[in-house]
Amino acid sequence: MSALLRSALLAAARSAQLERAVTRLPVSRDVVSRFVAGTTTDQVVSTAETLLRSGRFISIDYLGEDTTDLTQAQATVEQYRVLIAALGRLPQAETTSGAVRPLEVSVKLSALGQALPRDGHAVAREHAHQICAAAEAAGLWVTVDAEDHTTTDSTLAIVRELRADFPWLGTVLQAYLRRTEEDCRALAGPQSRIRLCKGAYDEPESVAFRDRAEVDASYLRCLGVLAAGQGYPMIASHDPAIIAAAGAAVAAARRKCEEYEYQMLYGIRDDEQQRLAAEGNHVRVYIPYGDQWYGYFMRRLAERPANLAFFLRALAGGRG
Repeated sequence: MSALLRSALLAAARSAQLERAVTRLPVSRDVVSRFVAGTTTDQVVSTAETLLRSGRFISIDYLGEDTTDLTQAQATVEQYRVLIAALGRLPQAETTSGAVRPLEVSVKLSALGQALPRDGHAVAREHAHQICAAAEAAGLWVTVDAEDHTTTDSTLAIVRELRADFPWLGTVLQAYLRRTEEDCRALAGPQSRIRLCKGAYDEPESVAFRDRAEVDASYLRCLGVLAAGQGYPMIASHDPAIIAAAGAAVAAARRKCEEYEYQMLYGIRDDEQQRLAAEGNHVRVYIPYGDQWYGYFMRRLAERPANLAFFLRALAGGRG
């Protein structure tokens, strides 16, 4: 996919006008169901149970971001409480605190109030603490998602503060940011959990690598740092070349299968997910759900030409 088209799709992800147009199309919801596991807690828990039975782990994200209303942020926290309670009733939640936890939720701090004009950082930190406390009681993990580069300092500061109470708390680093290799060195200590992904936002060249080869090279450098560290690397990629290189990196670091995991998105490369799991690897599937799917969906279209072609074919069929 050309850089221009990718930039256009990522810009569209933040357009309220386009969101209204796309989300009103009946065919959109049909296509989105491939990547988003419904809108309700019952629907996503059912999907999670199916994946768990296949030998995979899960991380569930209640979709939403860039919240500028405190009431909405509080409602998001409550939705996570409901989700965590439902997941906590599954047998797989019964793990010891030192073991790899098959069940996890992912949270975006901007959905918890980080972007509020007054005290957003403190509000998001408190809301994230509430979610972590609920997850700990239910036997789940939490990972804090990455967003655009303007939020990185605040996000990592909140993660560091929360890890004092929840040392298992994970976070996401994006390899296309120029700062990320150094962030990996700073965060690869004992008990750390770092999900390393390439990055899904349209960032300026001043802070991010724009060339695909440079992004891939940065990813492998960062992975090397994490593999040599004391934490639990989470290799988030669908790229066959990256997956192959990751296998070599963890082998060189003499890591056992239980000392790292692969992560992929729900609805993408399911056969590869099952292959990796069948070989004895830990594989975690990132499962989004909820009504606020537009931004997430547009970023998925921007990532892979096959996703965009799939959507356009369905759209043409729906109008026919």
